[in-house]
Amino acid sequence: MRPNVIAAGHRALRFPRHCIGGMAGTSFKHEHLPAILEEGVRRGFFEVHAENYMGEGGPPHRALTRIRQDYPVSIHGVCMSIGGPQPLDKQHLARFKTLIERYEPALVSEHLAWSTHETTYFNDLLPLPYNAATMQHVADHIDEVQETIGRQILLENPSSYLTFTESTMTETAFIRELARRTGCGLLLDVNNVFVSATNLGTSALGYLADYPLEFVREIHLAGHAVQSDENGEPLLIDSHDGPVCDAVWALYETVLARTGPIATLVEWDSAIPDWPTLTQEAAAAQAILDRTVSSDRRIRRAAV
Repeated sequence: MRPNVIAAGHRALRFPRHCIGGMAGTSFKHEHLPAILEEGVRRGFFEVHAENYMGEGGPPHRALTRIRQDYPVSIHGVCMSIGGPQPLDKQHLARFKTLIERYEPALVSEHLAWSTHETTYFNDLLPLPYNAATMQHVADHIDEVQETIGRQILLENPSSYLTFTESTMTETAFIRELARRTGCGLLLDVNNVFVSATNLGTSALGYLADYPLEFVREIHLAGHAVQSDENGEPLLIDSHDGPVCDAVWALYETVLARTGPIATLVEWDSAIPDWPTLTQEAAAAQAILDRTVSSDRRIRRAAV
């Protein structure tokens, strides 16, 4: 791997280039740093939320710089509000660009959602109607982000709890057209697919059958909380506070059977477990990825 020199207004660092296709990774949490370093370099990558590293320095950057010396990273934005109707926050976008230049992540992603209204930032990823008006401003926002940072971003499908009467197209059709118009890639969150299908009474397999998998560059897996609505029906919350459930693992294998191996991130952002527990989840994803690689090779040999 050839080292990459970055500066972007900071002390020049030498970070290795990495290819993460076919790798499983985990969310990076500072409390795990001692255990990660003690374990020694292992296969995989780490993902961080961009907004946790928007400052100039301090402990967060020291920890991430240390991790980046040995591992590829993926930067995942949560507050760009790409789905919102108002203009993007130029200062936030500039900080996002600086962070990407500083760490040269393997992948950069954001959400198909909105989270701001005027000067108010909500601690939620809020849904949007799927129609021509929304398509135009979301595509414009994606174009602005990609032109600013000088690289492709991946757009993540949301977890849904309702639908809009204003919608004139399906979510999968909306996402397909966005990728076609803007050249963005996609981050397929399989847990979100399962959560949305359960909450809306639709088919997760049907959603995946219509999803534009050819644009997917990263997959997310996560746990969810199980609740009940006022009618006693199941209500799933995309909580990222537990292990991946069996149904989501099964959907994940269904996706890989169609796509081949894709970089996969196990998210765990609340009720953070110890490092061995988190690595077990990543190891389970890596085992599925490795089986997919072996299957692909057998198919290619059989075709010769």
